[in-house]
Amino acid sequence: MKELFVNGTLMRGLELHSNLDGAEFLGEFRTAPCYRLYSVNDVHPGMYEVGPDEDNGVAVAGEMYRMSDETWANVESGEPEHLYCGPVKLEDGRIVDGILFPREKAEGIHKDISDLGDWRVYEASKAK
Repeated sequence: MKELFVNGTLMRGLELHSNLDGAEFLGEFRTAPCYRLYSVNDVHPGMYEVGPDEDNGVAVAGEMYRMSDETWANVESGEPEHLYCGPVKLEDGRIVDGILFPREKAEGIHKDISDLGDWRVYEASKAK
């Protein structure tokens, strides 16, 4: 079994959530305030951890799921280009697997939405 923090289109009610069919929803969580969040072409978020000497990190909202290896394989195969599984620090101190995006593919290329700290909030802000 694998536990995974997600902060984008895999969350409940969003485009790729069906890739989590069979996974157990464990709740809503926030990361520790050490990430930057980008909108990648307004299709999905991209999140990376800032360095320990940087003070511009934010907490990012997301959801946690427990899943079988088969469900994980389905999730992984459906992820957009450049997203990858890596360690994510939660605000409660745990380090769990999460979906990350390479910093060098985000900064200066995609829209920085870190001030919102939440993909759902960003999506709602576009509708206004």
